[in-house]
Amino acid sequence: MGVNPLKKICHWGPLTALGIIKVITLMTIHCSRQCWPPQESLFGAINFTLFFCLSGSTLFHFISSIYEGPGFLPLKWMPNRATDTQFLQYCFVCEGYKAPRTHHCRKCGRCVMKMDHHCPWINNCVGHYNHGHFTAFLASGVGGCSVSTFTLVSWVMTVLSLKPLSFPPPSVFILILVIVSIGLSIGVVLAVGTLLYFQLLAIIRNRTEIEAWITEKAHYRRFGTKDKFIYPYSKGWRFNVQHVLTWDCTPVGDGINWPVIDGCDQYTLTLEQLAQKKDKRKRAKTYRIIEDVSGSRLPFRHGWGVFCHPPCTDEPRIKLKVGDIVIVTRWRKYWLFGERKEDDQNEKHMRNKGWFPRPCAIEVIENDAYSFPSTTSD
Repeated sequence: MGVNPLKKICHWGPLTALGIIKVITLMTIHCSRQCWPPQESLFGAINFTLFFCLSGSTLFHFISSIYEGPGFLPLKWMPNRATDTQFLQYCFVCEGYKAPRTHHCRKCGRCVMKMDHHCPWINNCVGHYNHGHFTAFLASGVGGCSVSTFTLVSWVMTVLSLKPLSFPPPSVFILILVIVSIGLSIGVVLAVGTLLYFQLLAIIRNRTEIEAWITEKAHYRRFGTKDKFIYPYSKGWRFNVQHVLTWDCTPVGDGINWPVIDGCDQYTLTLEQLAQKKDKRKRAKTYRIIEDVSGSRLPFRHGWGVFCHPPCTDEPRIKLKVGDIVIVTRWRKYWLFGERKEDDQNEKHMRNKGWFPRPCAIEVIENDAYSFPSTTSD
């Protein structure tokens, strides 16, 4: 799938991230050179060099995360053995089967190998090929902003002290920029540091965000029974880390075939996914729409309960009209998640599913249950 390189970066996420990087970098260099001139102070030279390297590393791995990409499964992909298709899910959008650890991203419009999540800041998915770059980007950003916070706070304390300055007094504009940069740096350390922690945990366990959710549901399905679900891909923290965090951030493997622990095979997790989807179809209920749904994320004409309790997820909202039939698989107090039943079931690639306000629908009790598709896209 050819994508214009400019489209990848000309998006609010990357542009905002680049803006934050630029502001913090310029102000930190300015303050560092005034407080501790590198040519006059050994500490200043070390501080300047350390920050410059971390800032450069942040920018490099950020751009690499965007343009390296997560790795997309080829369109119309099939396993080498046709009989193995019974163990896999089918993607109607990509018109092929999904390899183990592959999930379809509706924002990228492709099946992503070892998909962790779609990150708006890089306007791309985090997956097999760019997981190392993304983690290095987070680590460099946290390290650089830690140095930046120390430098900027030291500069402000020097300026606000009653001692004579060794550099010209700053203007009000510069002082405001420095204070804003301190806020941005602390925000990055806290927010990105938290994300870095979870990414490192995922790498150590060799378990993506999606797979962690699948595993949690697998344990829930077996609660109270002797049958235990064994996650197949974690072969020890050292092995797991070495397959993602390499010196050049190039992962080990082709993104399709994976090493598994003894007692498991390539399809252990995919079979669990199929079983979970089968359970979901059994729980599905039919609803009829009694009030038009706009598809807005914050609708105000369906009551304050709906407006004030939107689902905390980036999953889509769907637009519906009176009389539409929706197959609901998830329930909340004020919202429902389901798929609109199409008159033409051959149009499976145009499936419309998402959240909609609960007051807009009533449950339909019918003898003929809707036949839910046996294979679905994530």
